[in-house]
Amino acid sequence: MANILVCDDERSICEMLDIALRRDGHRVETVQAGQTAKNKIDGALYDVIITDIKMPNIDGIEVLRHAHRVSPDSAVILITAVDDYEAAVQAVKAGGATDYIRKSPGLVDEIKLAINRAVEKLNLSKQNFALRRDAATRNSLDNIIGSSAAMEKLKQTVRTVASTASTVLIHGESGTGKELVARAVHVCSPRATDAFVSVNCGAFPETLLESELFGYLKGAFTGANQNKRGLFEVADGGTIFLDEISEMTLAMQVKLLRVLQERTVRPVGSAGEISIDVRVIAATNRDLDKAVAEGVFREDLYYRLNVIPIRVPCLSERREDIPLLVNHFLKKYASAAGRSILRVNTPSLNSLCGYEWPGNVRQLENTVERAVALETSDELHVELPAERPKARAAAAAAGGTLPEIGADTALPPGLGMESYVAGIERSLLQNALTQSGGVQTKAADVLGISYRSFRHLMKKYGL
Repeated sequence: MANILVCDDERSICEMLDIALRRDGHRVETVQAGQTAKNKIDGALYDVIITDIKMPNIDGIEVLRHAHRVSPDSAVILITAVDDYEAAVQAVKAGGATDYIRKSPGLVDEIKLAINRAVEKLNLSKQNFALRRDAATRNSLDNIIGSSAAMEKLKQTVRTVASTASTVLIHGESGTGKELVARAVHVCSPRATDAFVSVNCGAFPETLLESELFGYLKGAFTGANQNKRGLFEVADGGTIFLDEISEMTLAMQVKLLRVLQERTVRPVGSAGEISIDVRVIAATNRDLDKAVAEGVFREDLYYRLNVIPIRVPCLSERREDIPLLVNHFLKKYASAAGRSILRVNTPSLNSLCGYEWPGNVRQLENTVERAVALETSDELHVELPAERPKARAAAAAAGGTLPEIGADTALPPGLGMESYVAGIERSLLQNALTQSGGVQTKAADVLGISYRSFRHLMKKYGL
């Protein structure tokens, strides 16, 4: 089903195409003047634009040029009379028009075929966009590394829920592999041949997140120079993965709730809505029950998302998988670096298996990658990540106060400058999060730093 605009100064042509295309399930609007068509293109997103070439005042070629500027993703099909034939051919050769069709008794059938070709091309473009935007390859269950009881249970859950169309909410600490699980659900589902679109909800301010998810029309805001499809529409027929869903503002939560209820999206600046068929998988590392109780996450949205909950275990709960993960990352990074590293040093492996891994699998992967980059022999020697400043980190985590520094003292006894500053930064981050109700963008504003800097510090201190 496509969203189609028909422009022809002959009323009979408009009525004939309107009836025929609606029977095929398409959404159709018809206009009888080029200027009206241009106004429509400015105010809505169309998959296909069908326009006659020869019209008074503003002809079809001008409509084509306008569509190419404002809505470059739209396919444009030109309807031509015999004396318009050369103009149509030139328009197609110039790359603006998708197709041209002569007016004849077989006009309707030819237009239907042209629409099918245009929609197939559009769907392929959407899939390619999703793949370019998210360069990671699709992952199946084979790419979820682990043979522990916890991971086998997780894999079985993925197999079970993949065949359904229900919304999934994935819980787990940062770095456990929630996106990997989301991809596995998609790849094992009937939607596997369509797009998987991943978006980090915590990486955008509210206004940018809305336009990213729902799209926008030209002129909707400063810098909106042309119509753009949102990620929900790009993922139509497939799956959209909303990572860090808890970072959405309450205003955005209301808009997302409406999308889940109505299965339509409204691009920013548009008065119309676009129907979508998308499976939603969300993920969070926060306790949403607590967030609901604190009033920072909507209860109705929580129930809409939490249809099928999946919990990803942290690495400390499945230590028996650490050797498998280490060998997997060793092969991956040794091959990429062109190194011939055959094995992991036994004392190093024992140390890795005994470490707590507060950053979970992501931290383990980074540790192995760093070790591979520094290794000069055929056996991998791994240095464990530096411990967090123990005394200061513990005091900050417990809400303790930092020792005061006198006028004649550079630092409190027994503390280095790095540890002392780290304790201050960590305390400030925690206090800002508490003050902002856990909303990271607001916490960054409280501290007077950019959101990117805030996220960097969050990762640095494992918060």
